[in-house]
Amino acid sequence: MNILIMGGPGAGKGTMSARIVEKFNVNHISTGDIFRSEIGNGTELGLKAKDYMDKGMLVPDELVNNMVKSYLENLEDKKNGYLLDGYPRTLDQAKAFDELSKNSDLAIDKVIAMDIAFEVLAGRITGRRLCKNCGEIYHLQSKPPKVEGKCDVCGGELYQRKDDTVESLTVRLDEYSKQTAPVLDYYEEQGIVTKINADQPIENVWNDVLNALEK
Repeated sequence: MNILIMGGPGAGKGTMSARIVEKFNVNHISTGDIFRSEIGNGTELGLKAKDYMDKGMLVPDELVNNMVKSYLENLEDKKNGYLLDGYPRTLDQAKAFDELSKNSDLAIDKVIAMDIAFEVLAGRITGRRLCKNCGEIYHLQSKPPKVEGKCDVCGGELYQRKDDTVESLTVRLDEYSKQTAPVLDYYEEQGIVTKINADQPIENVWNDVLNALEK
């Protein structure tokens, strides 16, 4: 099964992705993973992408699409499919990837869309804290550390990311909405989208995701 998970920053994609990967034994793949792999391995596509990045330019959609296809085709362990996170970001990418993967085992089967109101996201984002040492994630309301400012796991210092502010979230969500809403509409026309109410207790969200994927 090939899955695409979508949702704005703070919608819970990371939490659900980890559970999906464990339950269904699929490869969790982000564009960051692909770029690091292709560039690190010095592939032709990776070197072309690096050239754009070194010049401070956006990597063209056509190149990104081909990198994703190449990465998926060359996975050593294809497992039971993949979970894509962060791609496709634009309608052009979605259409092009559909064309590249048509009639192959790389085509997207299901789209999970994490749906949540801005006000709820704002509360999640501004209250989020991360451990500088081990990366453990906390929240001042829903998952506070036992000792203020200290990680329960390793005792490391907790910090707030610079972009975890309402102002930054507004910009990021606006950009996400402009680019991604058309992608969602595109896949809804294909009948493969399930919208998940992400403003619920984690177990309820997971049950909804599970039901969507096991249909």
